[in-house]
Amino acid sequence: MKTALVTGAASGLGYELSLLLAKDAYKLILVDVNAENLTKCKLELETNFNAQVVTLVKDLSLPNVAQDIIDAINNVPIDILINNAGFGLFGTFAETNWERESAMLNLHIITTTHLTKLVLDGMVKRGSGKILNMSSLAAFQPGPLMSIYYASKGYMLSFSEAIANELKGTGVTVTALCPGPTKTLFQETVSENTCSNKIKFNMACPKEVALYGYKAMLKGKTYAIPGGFNKFLAALPRFMPRNTATSIVRKIQAKNRDH
Repeated sequence: MKTALVTGAASGLGYELSLLLAKDAYKLILVDVNAENLTKCKLELETNFNAQVVTLVKDLSLPNVAQDIIDAINNVPIDILINNAGFGLFGTFAETNWERESAMLNLHIITTTHLTKLVLDGMVKRGSGKILNMSSLAAFQPGPLMSIYYASKGYMLSFSEAIANELKGTGVTVTALCPGPTKTLFQETVSENTCSNKIKFNMACPKEVALYGYKAMLKGKTYAIPGGFNKFLAALPRFMPRNTATSIVRKIQAKNRDH
């Protein structure tokens, strides 16, 4: 039985991706800081899919947590790694809280990169493996009022594309999933019919986003942008001055804050 490791697995896209892996009969190692939701997720997967599930309650923003995870699972071979955990922080950089920003940088960049490195060696030696890194539509331009978040997602896209190129011919693929705004509430509180109603313009359904990213990962695509409008937005900065693109993002962010 193949094994998949998912971070941020207790809710949102991590939860939906875990469902897809369980349906495909992967043994699951689920990591999240939310112990209560992680327990609920484990129970649901075991009950509905007869899945083998190991859970680890870890704060992924702490130093060296990637090594702690590998040690905790006794270096079991990982066939699929999904680096999904993350969070956002709104406000001007001069005013936002450094402790939260530091935690975000550790989570999005250090932990994700380190965990990828620790898992990658075994994948390359076995000649097979898939990694899905959660980037964002935010990766394609600077983001005033969410500067650290946008910059960290830009790092994740660039990092993923670079190592995907390095890994050509090894049997290992890396995919960066770059969704736009997604309604990521823990799915036990969301109706199964939610997705059929297309939640809102520019607000995607997590089930659809997860499935899109999952299929892209299985196909070995380097990056995946769910939704035609999001593809348009990702390309737009190429066709206008960078200052203009940045100003547009600033206006959008300010409008979102007002609402």
